[in-house]
Amino acid sequence: MALGGALALAPLSVLGARPADAAPPGHRPTLRHGTAARAGLLAAPLRRLVTDAEAFLGPSPEHPWYAGAVLLAGRGGTVALHRPLGTAVRYRAYDEKTDTGVEFPPEEQIPMAEDTVFDLASVSKLFTSLLAVQQVERGRLDLEAKVASYLPEFGRAGKQDVTVRQLLTHTSGFRAWIPLYSAPTYEEKLRRIWDEKPVSAPGTAYLYSDLNLISLQLVLEQITGRALDVLLREEITAPLGLRRTRYNPPASWRPKIAATEDARPPWSGLDRGLVWGEVHDENAFALGGVAGHAGVFSDAWDLAVLGRTLLNGGVYGRTRILRPESVELMFTDFNTAFPGDEHGLGFELYQHWYMGAMATPRTAGHTGFTGTSLVLDPTTDSFLVVLGNSVHPVRTWRSGSAPRVAAANHLARAVAVRPVRGRTAWFSGMAASATATLTLPALDTSFGGVRLECVLWWDTEPKADALALESSSDGGTTWQPVPFTTSRRGEDPERHPSGTVTGWSGRVWHRLTAGVPAARALTLRWRYATDRLYVGRGCYVDALRVTAADGVLFDEARPADRARLEAAGWAPSAG
Repeated sequence: MALGGALALAPLSVLGARPADAAPPGHRPTLRHGTAARAGLLAAPLRRLVTDAEAFLGPSPEHPWYAGAVLLAGRGGTVALHRPLGTAVRYRAYDEKTDTGVEFPPEEQIPMAEDTVFDLASVSKLFTSLLAVQQVERGRLDLEAKVASYLPEFGRAGKQDVTVRQLLTHTSGFRAWIPLYSAPTYEEKLRRIWDEKPVSAPGTAYLYSDLNLISLQLVLEQITGRALDVLLREEITAPLGLRRTRYNPPASWRPKIAATEDARPPWSGLDRGLVWGEVHDENAFALGGVAGHAGVFSDAWDLAVLGRTLLNGGVYGRTRILRPESVELMFTDFNTAFPGDEHGLGFELYQHWYMGAMATPRTAGHTGFTGTSLVLDPTTDSFLVVLGNSVHPVRTWRSGSAPRVAAANHLARAVAVRPVRGRTAWFSGMAASATATLTLPALDTSFGGVRLECVLWWDTEPKADALALESSSDGGTTWQPVPFTTSRRGEDPERHPSGTVTGWSGRVWHRLTAGVPAARALTLRWRYATDRLYVGRGCYVDALRVTAADGVLFDEARPADRARLEAAGWAPSAG
């Protein structure tokens, strides 16, 4: 059936299965290690997740993307993958003359472990955002209030109308960052924030900025009377039992912490040498290690617990840190005016550039400059933690987010799609820069009134990747689009006059109908084309039938039609 595609074949007990301990209504799971099957995941994609991640320990393309990493992936209450790779501490310095790392002696290098602690960098912003949403829930903080109503000095230099929500969604107008570390005193650092002029009017543009979360830190400390590290401990880490999550880890933790960079000018703003056990970010370091934008240290398990808490609607075990409606604010796009920059309160949404095929309009996550990331997909109840020391020994060795994307693609693929009829359905695959086709045998439709019926499932990178229905009456020399209509239960039918679908379909099956052109020998095909960057979960086609007024011309369920497909080169493949 599929020339350039694949036929998805897997046990019905696995395809589309809920996790064995997934949360039924009213129950919210806690985490434990378990098998892929228990999590309702396919094992093969998880094995490939690890294999691909190991490849980034080598040239990527010239230098390793990271010296080591800890991977954690799961669904429901099951952590199906928790794997350390490479080394947590490998280099003692960076030699800029030869562009090489100066390694510690082998006996002094420290391998990565499941509980290795990482400098989370900007993933710290999620903790600050959680603390802010808690205060909103308690009535102490108003999302639409002016920041200057809490911090009068903030209103200088044209910032008087910036709101708390704009800080959380990066629409305040702040530029990306300023070198606060060059200010000699804390008071001077604050003065630079007060005097900073927005580069765009508040609410008119999206611009990711560390200054937003530093400012939010100041608001939180003002309204609670507690320092940010105290708030983190008392409101999040202690209640949830996150014992390896904190600002400014003690010296006793150092052997269990992944090293970061040989920080020296010109690539770093400060001359610190190897940063290991202290925050890497220059501004956070200058602020004493406690900052709203960076500075939190944690391990993969603690981050998974945090993610599970949010997927549970704000509760973990018997501990609730947020109400469900408050969590919903973090998974809801407030930046509808800025397509491509979707953002909840604190969380980024629908970002294929690091979420890969896990990206949906409700998939939430964040990355950190040191090589960290957290992705939560409430659609499939799955979660992914990738913690890498990618600035070890120097930040210039890595670029892009290829390891994050690869890991997310494999976890997305591990959540299988249940066919509508039988055990198999055509699957486009998830390759980038590729074309997959599903071509039917030529049919005589010259008498007119012929219709195609099938069910369709699609999830692609919006606009960049598309699935097209096409027809040819000249043996495949030329192809024309075939308009069609899709429908799903509870929604009005949607017309597709271009004969294509792209983007997000809700990860559910849609019924499709299409009028088929009249021709003596008409060939129909589905064609899925992807660009070179990112992909979605792909496309599935099932239950294909072509009917006329006086009967059925083609039905993939009929043995004779299946034989015609096999004669055309179709062969099933697993997965």
